[in-house]
Amino acid sequence: MPTTLTSKGQVTIPKRIRDALHLAPGCAVDFAVNRDGDVVIHKVGTRPSSKPDRFEAARGKADVHWRTDDLMALLRGEG
Repeated sequence: MPTTLTSKGQVTIPKRIRDALHLAPGCAVDFAVNRDGDVVIHKVGTRPSSKPDRFEAARGKADVHWRTDDLMALLRGEG
């Protein structure tokens, strides 16, 4: 899937790659070079990490819909 470098140093990411990474206009991407000298592109926020984000696993999992006032009262020990 060759592409041509422009005079400004830009390339078009082939559609097959954009689709595989779920890239859309405005998405941030990051480039890296691995030990073998290959260029690797990551959608920002999806780069594999050696340390898992402990909050990401819990995000959006709550099934209790608290009202802010009720939650604040509970946290303050007012109820």
